Amino acid sequence: MSHSETTQFFRVSRRTVLRGAGVAMGLPWLESIPVWGYAPVADGAANPLPKRFAVQFMACGIHPDHWWAKGNGSDMELSKSLTPMEPLKKKMNVVHGLFNKSATDVGIHPGQTGNILSGASLQRGAELRGGISVDQVLANHLRQETMQPSMVLGCEQPTTGYHETNFSMAYSSHISWQNETSPVPMEVYPSLAFDGLFENRGSRSNKSVLDRVKEHAASLSRRASAVDRAKLDEYLTSVREIEKRIERQRADQDKAVDRVRSNGKPLFHMQRPDNGLPEDIREHMRLMSDIIALAFQTDKTRIATLLLCRDISGLFYPFLNVRSAHHSASHSDTSEEWERISRYYCEQFAYLCSRLDAMSEGDCSVLDNSCLLWINNMWSGTNHDSTKVPLLTAGSLGGTLQTGRSLDYLSAGDDNRKLCSLYLSIMDRMGVQLDRFGDAESRLANL
Repeated sequence: MSHSETTQFFRVSRRTVLRGAGVAMGLPWLESIPVWGYAPVADGAANPLPKRFAVQFMACGIHPDHWWAKGNGSDMELSKSLTPMEPLKKKMNVVHGLFNKSATDVGIHPGQTGNILSGASLQRGAELRGGISVDQVLANHLRQETMQPSMVLGCEQPTTGYHETNFSMAYSSHISWQNETSPVPMEVYPSLAFDGLFENRGSRSNKSVLDRVKEHAASLSRRASAVDRAKLDEYLTSVREIEKRIERQRADQDKAVDRVRSNGKPLFHMQRPDNGLPEDIREHMRLMSDIIALAFQTDKTRIATLLLCRDISGLFYPFLNVRSAHHSASHSDTSEEWERISRYYCEQFAYLCSRLDAMSEGDCSVLDNSCLLWINNMWSGTNHDSTKVPLLTAGSLGGTLQTGRSLDYLSAGDDNRKLCSLYLSIMDRMGVQLDRFGDAESRLANL
């Protein structure tokens, strides 16, 4: 075992987790018990609370007339599509005018997507070539601190083949890249993401994880302070609620596996729900956000990406009274239907932010110690315009990132409105200082 592996094992082995038969359940931050390998903090001392980074991605643009913010703080005025963030506007930033130079003038869709978190130039043809994404740079830096370097989730299966622009559709299907030629494998099944969160494997995966750790949980509760006992009870209740929802999805996935055995057709060639994915996309997205929230709360990982829909998405939204599929609807991006879709995706961001903000951690919340990023690969789906991209941030990264602002970089000049400058600034605040990332050598001004 190398020195780095020994260090990682030592840090992870010091963690207090709830254990049972074939399962290990991480715990939220508790003041009275060193759940993450730290000794209890003395009164007045600073908590060694972790910083986290997560991305939610929507493709094909937003309603351009209803995506804006004016003013700052409690006086900030939000546009119609951004109203889901109203309760959290003092903890968010609406960032306008940033762009990814390598995603412009290269044709539509895949070339505007595969580098959204890297800023790298993408290669056409059979060989994939781009660049490592910002989430994976951070994951590599923090991999010794957590059990899982990163969590890469999606709500839509990747697609294959080539676009008419001769870019691989892999660029349309993945935002997280481990190096210049390989995307990070993306988990789209909620039950498998849940199992990975609790190391729940094998024949026991159909049995409740909470039932298997209840004796250890009771023992730990007796040692905890009254405040921590309440926090532990709240956490276990949350896990139970998610587990019940996962059980329904697990049954559907098992049926899908049986279909593969009977007809030989791969899952990724099947349509939802025959492929075992949740038929209701609302439940799918909420479950994936809940899993990320639990992963951050328990310090299972500090880095996550959630591809809510891939580029050229085929998702449908009957609950929004929209008849067209996502990609087709985006070609009428000033319609009322597309505004409802834009607002719906903002609701997903608000949901994850609210979940994290409700999780207390020291004197603040998990959201306060995080930076959540909501991003789209283009501004206008009708025009396939990626000369600026819609972007929101939430959370202050432990007080290092000012929030409650509407920031406009559109008139700052191309050299001063690079997405990768934002990524450099975020990495700085998380302890990763690079001279250059993607196409940027400087940090984003006034952040």
